[in-house]
Amino acid sequence: MLPGSIQITGESLAGAEIKDICDSLRENSVRLLSVRGCQLSDRDFGRVCRGVADSHSLAQLNLNLGVVSNIGRVKQIAEALKTNRSIQTLFLHGSPLTDTGLAVLNPVLSIHPSLVSLDLGDCMLGDEGVQLICGMLPPDGAKSGLKELTLSANPAVTCKGWARLAIAVAHSSQLRVLNLDYNPLGDQIAGMLAVAVASSRTLEVLDLEGTGLTNQSAQIFLDMVENYPTCLRMLILAENNISTDLQQQISDLLSEGEEEEDKDGEAHGNSTGREKTTWRSQSNSSSQMVLMTSGLGDSLLAETEM
Repeated sequence: MLPGSIQITGESLAGAEIKDICDSLRENSVRLLSVRGCQLSDRDFGRVCRGVADSHSLAQLNLNLGVVSNIGRVKQIAEALKTNRSIQTLFLHGSPLTDTGLAVLNPVLSIHPSLVSLDLGDCMLGDEGVQLICGMLPPDGAKSGLKELTLSANPAVTCKGWARLAIAVAHSSQLRVLNLDYNPLGDQIAGMLAVAVASSRTLEVLDLEGTGLTNQSAQIFLDMVENYPTCLRMLILAENNISTDLQQQISDLLSEGEEEEDKDGEAHGNSTGREKTTWRSQSNSSSQMVLMTSGLGDSLLAETEM
């Protein structure tokens, strides 16, 4: 029997429910475990973490919306990840980690053999936390790193922290999706990110929704996609003070680039088209590459609840 999923939202969990979750983890009968916004005792959280440690089938763990509510729980999930080898996607969105909590998690996150997608949105991170995250984006030729990273709504990060991230993104050998929505970035940081995108050989999706950008940033991105080769396929600029005309121009250029690569992929019989479809399916299904409306559809990997 193929592993299934357990998805619970906003419930108080105890007794039989915790037992069922732990049994399923130990029996390797669950691939996705989501307990978003659920309330459970520290003791029961520890039981679930031990189940996570024992599981060989669990690929996605969603603890969003305050489930990891204190440093004790951060330490428990860190212990579980030391043993677990199967988790590919970890959601901690809306957890009060702070830089202190991320420092506890960082050693195990950095060496986890399967982790490729990490959501640390709205986790009260600052510059020290971002510096730790940069270590999960190793440069070309180094070990595998994250393919998808969400840092939405971490307003305490300063220009210095975002500059460090931009440098790491520019040299990352793996990163394909970067979600920075609802951070007060502004045009200066957006310019740094444009340079990082131009340098990256893998980044396909950049979410800058609600980040305080203006036409100045949009013009830089337009110049980039118009004059330089880039892997970028989707640029999300909703809820910024950017003209519709500029967004449409960027969209048209990204669409043209994708069509050309699709044709090249078909002509050479490679898997480029399939790979891009995989990543785009996690985002809004609109054919327009610059999303001008708010929200990212049903994408789990771009979850931005606050």
